Amino acid sequence: MDAVIKFLLSVDAGKPQLRLSGDDYKYVIKVRRHVVGDTIAFRNRTHLKEEYRYVLESTDGRYAVFVLEGQSNVPCESAKKLHIGWCTIDPKTVEKVLPMLTEMGVSKITFIQCHRSQRNFRFDYERFERIMESSIMQCGRTSFIEFGESASLGDFLSGHQNSVILDFGGEALSGDEEFDTVIIGCEGGFHESERSLFANHRVRHFSSPMILRSESAAVAVAARHL
Repeated sequence: MDAVIKFLLSVDAGKPQLRLSGDDYKYVIKVRRHVVGDTIAFRNRTHLKEEYRYVLESTDGRYAVFVLEGQSNVPCESAKKLHIGWCTIDPKTVEKVLPMLTEMGVSKITFIQCHRSQRNFRFDYERFERIMESSIMQCGRTSFIEFGESASLGDFLSGHQNSVILDFGGEALSGDEEFDTVIIGCEGGFHESERSLFANHRVRHFSSPMILRSESAAVAVAARHL
């Protein structure tokens, strides 16, 4: 952790006393150079909206001991909810942009098995959560992105009939267009059999003449939704 953080996550947050060691200790004492008497915010991932303020009581070179000073309910969430229906791509690619999507307030990602999706990918959601933890501590968000999977694009569309679909056809995505669910294709885009499902849905494209990668499109639409 080399960025300034809003709070630290600890399974002991909320207890009268907690003790830091390892990387968290190094960050607080060696990197941020906190000293006895400083107050630091902690949160517990099981109830992230509750902030606990601890005072650094002592340190011995390996451990830092904190005592609870106070607590308050301080949620930090995006005012707009965005659900991305994302045709399945390589999980390693998802991992690269997951911190940005977390910071931009994306509320849910559903991975869709599309015609051009590779079938051998498996998502490690526990790894995704570990990646999000660092992002959450840095940006101050008090929730994790929710994940889901859909067996086909048709199944997803039937359950999300107001979705906007990012594709090369249709109109340019306007700056003031409202939506809460967007569908993004995988590398290679949508198959013609899938485009036949779009008749009753809004199909949009970015006004840029450049072709975006799938992950770039996800970041771009999330940034637009801020």
